[in-house]
Amino acid sequence: MGRQRSIDRDAVLDAAERVVVRDGAANLTLEAVAAEAGISKASVLYDYKTKRALIRTLIERRVAADEELVQRFVDAQADRPDARIRGYIAATTRSFSDEERSVGLNLCAALAQDEALREPVQQSLRATIAEIETSSAHPRGAMLAFLSIQGLMLLDWFGLYSFTPPERERLIAGIGWLIQQSPPSAPEA
Repeated sequence: MGRQRSIDRDAVLDAAERVVVRDGAANLTLEAVAAEAGISKASVLYDYKTKRALIRTLIERRVAADEELVQRFVDAQADRPDARIRGYIAATTRSFSDEERSVGLNLCAALAQDEALREPVQQSLRATIAEIETSSAHPRGAMLAFLSIQGLMLLDWFGLYSFTPPERERLIAGIGWLIQQSPPSAPEA
């Protein structure tokens, strides 16, 4: 009979996120995570055999947290038409903490360097897009709204451009307007 584990996986992942914020995903090591969590490297290795496995778990946890957040906003819109896209817009236009932004940016750097790490994000996006397409009264308008909010969010996340709060509110209102539009299909070539 083996002894029971007393290491909390969430505590290890929290420690890993702190290391990512402090040192970046590229400099994440199992040793640094163990030191941050106050446990042995062997304890980290027990659950995460490699740095890549640990980063993938961080990405999966972040994706799950984002999906859960979006679902809460969708549930709050349940009595309105196009609840999925409206909830998605509401969830992604909220303010993000510096820590969330730092973890997200560092994990994006890891995603850019490793195609296999993109899979959890790609899977989540495929599900979101499919649900928007099937649950929206005007799927093309809803898809344009989805793409617009993604662009606005990424400009902010990457620190490329920040709109003033009044400008941002106007843009979000315009993005919301897109939901009810039926843009024409692209002409065939």
